[in-house]
Amino acid sequence: MTARKHTRSSSLATLSAGALLASTALVTPAFADDAQPHPLDRLWSFANVSVNYLDWSNGTEARTATNAAKSDFMFLEIEGGAGFSWGEFYGFFDFENPTNDQFDESSGGQDNFRTAGKVTSHIYLGDSPLSIYAHLYDFRDYGFESREQDQILGLGYRTTFDNGLWFKPFIGAARVQSDSYTGMNGFMAGWVAGYDFVALNQNFSVTNWHEQTFGRDDEYLEQNYVGDKAGSVGTNGALSLWWHPSDLITTGIQYRYSENKLGTPNDYQNAMIYSVKLNLL
Repeated sequence: MTARKHTRSSSLATLSAGALLASTALVTPAFADDAQPHPLDRLWSFANVSVNYLDWSNGTEARTATNAAKSDFMFLEIEGGAGFSWGEFYGFFDFENPTNDQFDESSGGQDNFRTAGKVTSHIYLGDSPLSIYAHLYDFRDYGFESREQDQILGLGYRTTFDNGLWFKPFIGAARVQSDSYTGMNGFMAGWVAGYDFVALNQNFSVTNWHEQTFGRDDEYLEQNYVGDKAGSVGTNGALSLWWHPSDLITTGIQYRYSENKLGTPNDYQNAMIYSVKLNLL
């Protein structure tokens, strides 16, 4: 399996970024003993590993049967984040179908081994709620030798409301690097948001991430989608409900949605994701 070892090594850059993030969160002291704060003093941090199962809707599987067909899959995830006085970072790395070969013969390639990773950052602009926002997402399907990396640079905003709801929108210029097209690719706007609450003496939270791409390049829309040219506006996100029965365990369900994304043009796609996390921090 020499080829598999070689192609998987191409994702080490993204994995290394996630490992760096996790190691920073793990080894940096939360607060220094000195009266003067240190730039690497953590204000908050978290890290977890999880097992997840993504179940596409029957409608999605029917709509995408001839254009980037979708199949249910299991994935392992490493996730973490840390906040400092001058900025904050978040990252994850997924191993999709981790026990399968690069090209899964029995599914005709639908259940190939794949990886996906994301790193985001807000670098604060002084004491204002504004930030320099950067975002890198990398996806690789080793069986089809395909890859796509989205790079976003722009402005972010951070706010927490009196009721505890936190909201972090962003907007930025987009660049893509892929097998079929590399270059500037319009813009991306979106947000992450969350709210913690207690019900029936149990701790819960609701989170949402959402991305809206627009003004994408025509060549990208023709080359990076299966069966047809995609529309210039793409939607991608998930709405999640999490239950925190203990400090160690988190479990949840996510409603995953997208349109004009994930290789399928002009069709809505949705799935449920079932997750169990082991919290390390």
